[in-house]
Amino acid sequence: MTDTLNWYELQDEDTLISPSLLVYPDRVTKNAEVMIKMTKNPKRLRPHIKTHKMAEIIEIQMKMGIHKFKCATIAEAELLAMCKANDVLLAMQPVSLDIERFLKLIEKYPNTIFSTLVDNEYSLQAFKAAFGKRKIKLQLWLDINNGMNRTGISPGMQAQNLYKTMADDPEIILRGLHVYDGHIHTSDPLKRQAECDNDFAAVQEMIKELELTGYFVPKTIAGGTPTYPIHEKRENVELSPGTSLLWDEGYGSNYTDMNFIPAAALFTRIVSKPGDNLLCFDLGHKSVASEMTLPRVRFLGDQQFKQVSQSEEHLVIKCKNSQQYNIGDAFYAIPIHICPTVAKYPKVRIVENHKIKGSWAIAARDQELN
Repeated sequence: MTDTLNWYELQDEDTLISPSLLVYPDRVTKNAEVMIKMTKNPKRLRPHIKTHKMAEIIEIQMKMGIHKFKCATIAEAELLAMCKANDVLLAMQPVSLDIERFLKLIEKYPNTIFSTLVDNEYSLQAFKAAFGKRKIKLQLWLDINNGMNRTGISPGMQAQNLYKTMADDPEIILRGLHVYDGHIHTSDPLKRQAECDNDFAAVQEMIKELELTGYFVPKTIAGGTPTYPIHEKRENVELSPGTSLLWDEGYGSNYTDMNFIPAAALFTRIVSKPGDNLLCFDLGHKSVASEMTLPRVRFLGDQQFKQVSQSEEHLVIKCKNSQQYNIGDAFYAIPIHICPTVAKYPKVRIVENHKIKGSWAIAARDQELN
């Protein structure tokens, strides 16, 4: 019977509440294998865990030789330490109370090397004051803004001066530069590479100018999922994909040149038939990322569904053949954006051989872990 089922379908649908988020470990493993193959060396990878936030997916990667990671929250950093990750970058410049929380994390997990980002003198002085009280050396990366205009300092003289200040400070271990180019969304791979190379040129020029004045840049972390294969061709660069492990419809339809496959799906049911050729699913804002315009998911199968509205608990679609569907019918869908979708669930259901085999906690979903 399993031979007639699509990869995402369950034999035991009746045992599952809806909506639920399903994860397929064999497909996660395949995506990790592709990720490593594209980089040729797992030691060059520093994957981001913000998409999945799960210990089990961290462990899959560690078994494959990946031991450096990137994260966005203190909770994610602690989860990585609990998994015994060797090297953890908190890629969100901590402020206020989070500086103290970060310090406590370093003290609690001495076998993990923790580092974080800085992009301004004010934050640098705040770090130094807090770390100096405990006589702990700061491990820092200079965060560079090369076009996204979200965080970071633009490459140039001000950035060089800040880098030199950190390099000259005996209480700081300066790890290098961090450059996230998440603003590059070009579908065409050749145009994407041209845009990526153009935006990275100022970073390369800054590195050259620093070296001419006697300052060495040990390493640069660059690229998210769409651009990390481009940065792979550069020397002395670590790569930090994240979405690649679970994948989603937004990336899948936009980056057809990448060989990743969906490893997570939403399970949903029809809860109402409110009008002619209208179906309502239990897949509202609380269950799937909704920051983009409709559609919010891609329904799997041959259905010709047009998503027309969504509210907190409901997703309404229009179709031409609603009479063939019944209330309670089960469907599967791939989120357009998987990262915020995962954060809406306390756990995922694990699917192996078309059956539910347990669950994984989305352990770093909240702001605090311990």
